[in-house]
Amino acid sequence: MTTLDDLKQTLADARAEIGKVIIGQQSVIDHALIAIFTRNHVLFEGVPGTAKTLLVRTLAQVLGADFGRVQFTPDLMPADITGTSVFNLKDNEFKLVKGPVFCGFLLADEINRAPAKTQSALLQAMQERRVSIDTTTHMLPDGFTVFATQNPVEYEGTYPLPEAQKDRFMFKLSVTYPSRDEEVMLASRLLGKEAPERVLDSGVVKQVLTAEKIAAMQAALEQITVRDELVSYAVDLVRATRENEAVLVGAGPRATIALVLASRARAVLEQRDFVSPDDVRALAEPVLGHRLVLRPEFEIEGLTVGELVGRVLEAVPVPR
Repeated sequence: MTTLDDLKQTLADARAEIGKVIIGQQSVIDHALIAIFTRNHVLFEGVPGTAKTLLVRTLAQVLGADFGRVQFTPDLMPADITGTSVFNLKDNEFKLVKGPVFCGFLLADEINRAPAKTQSALLQAMQERRVSIDTTTHMLPDGFTVFATQNPVEYEGTYPLPEAQKDRFMFKLSVTYPSRDEEVMLASRLLGKEAPERVLDSGVVKQVLTAEKIAAMQAALEQITVRDELVSYAVDLVRATRENEAVLVGAGPRATIALVLASRARAVLEQRDFVSPDDVRALAEPVLGHRLVLRPEFEIEGLTVGELVGRVLEAVPVPR
């Protein structure tokens, strides 16, 4: 049986190995690990060149998962993601040609560039970890995780993600530019043999888990203590978003589940065996932000989702 100490050590080792490739972005790395170990998905938002693809490739190598990538474009079809049945003349029968969705970690690059019909091809995969092709349902790996990206600047020719799809992402994470010192370090490493891409491909980065062990680690999270009052606190935070006058569409029950599960995983990253109110508060914005739709009149006044989540955190009493 995997113990809590095993889980803490594994996460610490994973952080160290990822740090050999990725410079900075520690908060983004931690949130990605939380999503993986709670069997959830992540939406990255950031300008090009901020190492989003490199991060997912590194996570796959460190955690022993197969890596798949789809570049979303306006002409991408659902079958380009899930796969299709092709008639084999030699054997005189149809055979399945699997799409890139049949992997451990799937990078859905610029997901908002494809129309809703194509984006919907991921809904069943994200929720049920299975896909239906023709009349047959095919299972995906138990640890299947979608890492989707979108550019926050260039919206021409894009399609907003449906609310039902955004709700299936545990987090929406902003991947920002590195600090000056981090960018200097990156530029210096690129001049030698320690360029991030070369480090990842050189075998220096060690694999700390396998797909089978990830499932055991996920089960070990059940050993974390979550007090009833903290579960109630998470519920009250989510329900407060539905009652706020500035909100047109508030967060649903899936947000409550995500907030509780993510808080439990964050406690392990902080080397604790219990959840504290700080865990819940720290994760409120990345869990709730992309699920909220503000009323137009409040958006015109300049209210942001981040500010609204801050108001909710101030309004809901923190358990002692």
